[in-house]
Parts: sequence; C-alpha cells; structure tokens
Amino acid sequence: MKHTRTVLLCSLLLLVVATPRLRAQTADEIVSKHITAMGGKDKMLSIKTVYLEATAVMQNGTEITTKTYKVKDKLYRQEINFGMGSVVIIVTPSKGWASSPRTNGEFKPLPDEQLKALQGQMDPAPLVDYAAKGGKIELGNKDTVGGKECYVVKLTSATGQETSYSFDEQTYYVTRESRKGGGMMAGGGGAGAGGGAGGGRRPGGDGMMNIDFSDYQKTADGFVIPYTMVAGGFGAKSSVEKAEINKTIDEVSLSKP
Repeated sequence: MKHTRTVLLCSLLLLVVATPRLRAQTADEIVSKHITAMGGKDKMLSIKTVYLEATAVMQNGTEITTKTYKVKDKLYRQEINFGMGSVVIIVTPSKGWASSPRTNGEFKPLPDEQLKALQGQMDPAPLVDYAAKGGKIELGNKDTVGGKECYVVKLTSATGQETSYSFDEQTYYVTRESRKGGGMMAGGGGAGAGGGAGGGRRPGGDGMMNIDFSDYQKTADGFVIPYTMVAGGFGAKSSVEKAEINKTIDEVSLSKP
C-alpha cells in the first residue's frame, strides 16, 4: 500500500513538472497580435488618409454629427455639429486651432498641452513601428471593458504623450483608449484607422480621456475599423455611417482655420 502511494505521488509530481506553464505575454507580443488582427503591418502602414462620418443621438434627442479627416503626419481635423452650434478642431505638425460657440465661431490657437495630445491623431497607426517613431511601450495592469477581460499596453510617444490601450484578450482589437489632454470636444484616436469619430469627450476627475470601441468590421477595401464608439462623459453611442480610407483629401484647405 505504501509502495502504491509512493508511485502515485511520483506520478503526480512528474505530471506537474511536465505540464507547460502559461507564460505571460509581453507588451510587444500583444501589440503584434493586435496588428495581425487589424490586417497586418503592411495593411496598416498603407493608410495615408482617413475620412469618417459618424452620428450620435443624445438622451434628449439631440443629434450630433461628426466629420473626421486624417492625413498621415500632416493633418487631423474634426468637425462636430450639434444642431445649435458646431466645434471645429484643426491640428497640423506645428500648429492647432479650435472654434466653438464659446469663441463665437472664431478660431483660437490650441493650448500647448492640447496641441501635443492631438498631434498624435495624425498617425492612423500609432502602434506600428512605434520604436522607429521614438516611442516606447510597457505592459499595464489588466482591465475589463464591456464585461470582457483586456490586456493593457501604454504607449509613450517621442513627445512624451502617454496613451493606454485596452486589447480584448480574444480578438486583440482595441476596446478602450485612455490618455490625458485633448480637451473637451476632442475626438478619439484609437490604435487604427477608425479612431477619431467619437464626437465630444470630457476629461474625468483625474484628467484622463476615455473612449470605448466596438463593432469592428472590414471596409470594402479590407481595412478593419470600429463602427461604434462611446466617449467617456459623453454617453451616447457614436455610429460610423461612412468610412473612406486612402481617398483624396484636400489637405491644404482643410489645414486652414
């Protein structure tokens, strides 16, 4: 009997030793799987321009429409119309402006912090070749978004701007972006072509700006984008109704306030 127990214990010990342990993923591995899920590195690097139209309906019935323009490394522009007024944000590599009902429609220069935060929106694929762009990434604590477990990776750009991305553990799509700066009514970025149609956003008590992404679909050209976004403090879902990738955008005229 004693011999039998000894054999059993030895067998169990061998089983434990032989069973491979699940290795924690690194930040680079998570980002690599995200890039694959989005169609691959070459597909993401091929994005030169993005144009999105989105609509959100507030609880009081107010309809908010958003137009977002991106020209890689050259322009980010967002036009938000809420019926009784509009907000326009223009960001270029060196300058930025915003107009709103608060300024009586007059364009005012963006504060340095807001300009710095929004200049990252000119890159439709910020996580691709992040190191070559002077950025770095690190693994964060896990998150839960929409009831789904997520990996979190923080990207620090060459300018020092920090953005955290939550990735669905199953699909590796970005389900949440969090960053400081950008100011009220600044659209979401996202880690791929679809970011930027989120409508207005307000910072939380800690100054963080959050936007959640879902309903990922492929465009007719095979680009993967989220068709639904919910901005923190904004509440209403913003649904993309038109998405054009690599279409001609009049960068010169849209870059002017």
